[in-house]
Amino acid sequence: MTHSFPVYRHHGNFTLAALMLVLAGLVIFIFIFVTEAAFQRIGFTRLQVIVILAATLLGSAVNIPLLRIKSWENIATVKEVRFFWITYRIPTIAPQQVSTLVAVNLGGAIIPVFVSVYLLSQHASLLPQSLLGILITSIIVHLVARKVPGVGIVTPAFIPPIAAALTAYFISPNSPTVVAYVAGTLGTLIGADLTNLRGLGKLGAPVASIGGAGTFDGVFLSGILAVLLI
Repeated sequence: MTHSFPVYRHHGNFTLAALMLVLAGLVIFIFIFVTEAAFQRIGFTRLQVIVILAATLLGSAVNIPLLRIKSWENIATVKEVRFFWITYRIPTIAPQQVSTLVAVNLGGAIIPVFVSVYLLSQHASLLPQSLLGILITSIIVHLVARKVPGVGIVTPAFIPPIAAALTAYFISPNSPTVVAYVAGTLGTLIGADLTNLRGLGKLGAPVASIGGAGTFDGVFLSGILAVLLI
């Protein structure tokens, strides 16, 4: 197994461009409408928030390898036999060893986890609400997450941020931003990726990234929506 940091392209050109436009729009919104005092309540300056979101988006291209899962799967192959100028195609099914590289995504997992830990350390009084928010969001995301053969785990992009934001408003109406960010990011990672690690090697995906591919959009949009709650 290689110990370098491989770069994989998780999004198509359209999706990546759309996320960059969303980030650009948020930057404009922050500088025009959101006051510095609002950011001080959560422990970040407006510049730090922009850097975190930009690093999250750019870091989505970097996967750090953790381990490789190997399994035996029945693979269908076709053998061609030519007899009397006629070609016969004979399908056969034989067990073959396949492997999946399990990695952790820099922008979709590592950066959000560090930010969440920092926020909770600065807002210890919100720990009970944040844990409850993580639990609720994890359950919702787990119910909608799907294992797709050849791809990995896929989650609808808008469900995690909406679930986290609504949950934060209900359980922490006075300070929804921290709860929404922590619940949206950690809840997505737990509900989509960590609770679906079992049987991951059977999907036939070359790379299964925690916080990458099918779950990154949910994590990134959770951060965007949390900022809008300031």
